[in-house]
Amino acid sequence: MATEQAAENYTVEDLVALNPYNPDILNDLEKFVNEQVSSQTYNLDANLSLLCLYQFEPERMSIQIVAHILIKALMAMPAPDFSLCLFLIPEHVQMEEQFKTLIVLSHYLETARFSQFWDEAAKNRHILEAVPGFEQAIQSYAIHVLSLTYQKVPRPILAEAINIEGLALDKFLEYHAANSGWVIEKGGQSQVIVLPRNEFNHPELKKNTADIVPFEHITRIFPVLS
Repeated sequence: MATEQAAENYTVEDLVALNPYNPDILNDLEKFVNEQVSSQTYNLDANLSLLCLYQFEPERMSIQIVAHILIKALMAMPAPDFSLCLFLIPEHVQMEEQFKTLIVLSHYLETARFSQFWDEAAKNRHILEAVPGFEQAIQSYAIHVLSLTYQKVPRPILAEAINIEGLALDKFLEYHAANSGWVIEKGGQSQVIVLPRNEFNHPELKKNTADIVPFEHITRIFPVLS
């Protein structure tokens, strides 16, 4: 009894850290996935732990939970979470239609084929709408990709990448101009969005790592010099 009461004082993260392969925490991990969906939070380690437990006990696998884990992993791009999760899912499960769809969507995102992504996503809203915040997360990823490539983005290219047009796009641009450092310029018949400078769209900002000596290396030199 005392042990059970002590276990109740642990968070799911604590339980995963103590023993991620304990089958007794499988139900807790499934509940935690649902919590992540409802609260729009994310914990990759806990989700990977659950997928590992499903490998040991495939009869307890929840297809819905696995789908939610993969959708949350897509939302974490550009992190490689989707591939990490997919590696732990049996091939015969991956062949189910909804998982084949998610794999196609991940490929479109990885290759920055945003127009095809949004078209495919629109056909599969019944899968994706189960996880709040999906569309916004992918829009953030698309903006991240554009910021690595463009100093200035024509409005039509941005609209296609984030799947927003018209007045909704006007409001989106106004928000980011006020909060994200975007500058809206008129370019010919359309607008051009000037994105904040970074070491990718302005290579001159990139530091020469060869000239930087890590601090821990310096501290190792001191005893030798003395």
